[in-house]
Amino acid sequence: MKVEFAPLSVPLQRRLQTASVVQWVFSFLALAQCCTVAFIGLFFTRFWLVSALYAAWWFIDREKPSKGGRRLHSIRNSIVWRYMRDYFPITLVKTAELDPRQNYLMGFHPHGVLAAGAFLNFCTEASGFSTLFPGITPHLMMLSLWFRIPFFRDYLMSGGLVSSDKESASYVLQKPEGGNMLAIIVGGAQEALDARPGSCTLLLKNRKGFVRLAIEHGTPLVPIFSFGENDLFEQVRNPKGSCLRQLQHRLQQIMGISLPLFHARGIFQYSFGLVPYRRPICTVVGKPIPVLRKHRPSEEEVDHVHQKYLNELCKLFEEHKAKYNIPEDRHLEFI
Repeated sequence: MKVEFAPLSVPLQRRLQTASVVQWVFSFLALAQCCTVAFIGLFFTRFWLVSALYAAWWFIDREKPSKGGRRLHSIRNSIVWRYMRDYFPITLVKTAELDPRQNYLMGFHPHGVLAAGAFLNFCTEASGFSTLFPGITPHLMMLSLWFRIPFFRDYLMSGGLVSSDKESASYVLQKPEGGNMLAIIVGGAQEALDARPGSCTLLLKNRKGFVRLAIEHGTPLVPIFSFGENDLFEQVRNPKGSCLRQLQHRLQQIMGISLPLFHARGIFQYSFGLVPYRRPICTVVGKPIPVLRKHRPSEEEVDHVHQKYLNELCKLFEEHKAKYNIPEDRHLEFI
């Protein structure tokens, strides 16, 4: 006998969606600290052996974040991510086929405050990445700093996150069998300081390391623009030259991460809090840009491919902006 379950009521669905987003925000704001406290605290209890054994494992496994990570399909396919997808909602759009016999380097724009679109589209299966791009295994780069945190590092790798260093990128891109995709949020932590509703400013003008990497491996470049990524949070005004911006920039240089002062709605009210607004995100994956392989490309060659990438990204933005309520007179600005 087949047992059928009644569909969840709309209010319950919305509560589950909110809960999934809250746990995701919490995982990046507090889980790292909790993991560190737990790891150290266990040494002072009768369960000290747990931390001791993990420390030994951590040492043996220390290079894994730079060797493609260790994804867990049960985590990537968790129902929690589907509730998170429906909260905004988040959709992934394909504009061209990707040959699974090749590797790809994808530039993701913009960073936003917490890179919600990048995480959900490439670190989970909630938006159907494997269905849209069969035979392609996605990897998303993240600051190496986060992989130094006990327990938390394993949580990050379970979704397909890898450390953001050249060795890590080369490991993924040089696999001869192909079928690997490496996504880089090119603007990085610094671009997050300009993430606010309506912003189309990208930190990309002098970011050319990812282009050089693509040339060295002969890997096609794929531009990605995530419409709505900057609309999830408001941010305290921090114009360039202000005391707040200088402090944030200084902290970023010291810690490697930026600290945008953001706010949105609360869990039980809509006036103030750290929960993102319910605003749609549509991540559009552009067409691959062929890149000729050269071990040591000149500055001129890097500049040429970089300009071609900028042109294709602008083209992608202009072709799709009308669908996502972007004013006709608004264009991408590179700084």
